[in-house]
Formats: sequence, structure tokens, C-alpha cells
Amino acid sequence: MRRYDEPIEVRSERLDTPSGDDVGPAQFVWRRRLWKVLEVENRWFETADWWTRPGDDLLAEAEVWRVVAMAGRSSLPGVYDLAHTTTATGEPDWRLRAVLD
Repeated sequence: MRRYDEPIEVRSERLDTPSGDDVGPAQFVWRRRLWKVLEVENRWFETADWWTRPGDDLLAEAEVWRVVAMAGRSSLPGVYDLAHTTTATGEPDWRLRAVLD
């Protein structure tokens, strides 16, 4: 696993779930490449890393999505952890957290 903390742009859409009301990542742009999400493997919530970022809100949660994605037809799919939080101004903030090998 390679860890990152890099900003990404995410395009979300409704997911095919039993409730039908979940919205999740469909595509993301990382390092100027467009990645298409093929599958959502998992989703969970994490609190801030207070020991590495003392200024963070300790009660703030990040929604983390583990997805299978690929960039174009010639690339192989990979597994990526995408973290979603909301800024103080209410804007969505997405970051690439990890690439699983």
C-alpha cells in the first residue's frame, strides 16, 4: 500500500444500492488523469488524526471510499482509498489517501 494525502476532484452520482439514495464517487481526477470508478468495494468513517494534525477538529469525520478504478482502456484497474470531508465553508474536500498494490 502506498499512502498519499493529495487533493482530487471527484464527480459523484447515485449508486446502485438497495436504498437507492447513496451518492458516491463515479470518477476522479488525480495528477491530471481521469479515473473511472468501476466498483465500490467498501465505505467507512474515520475521525481526524489528532496525533499528526493537532489543529484538526477532533470530532470531524472523513467518509472513506475504497474503490476499484482505472484510467482509460489501456490501463489496469487498481484499488484506491478516497476520503471525503467538508470544509468550514461547507465545500466538499476530496483527497486520495492510498493506492493498494
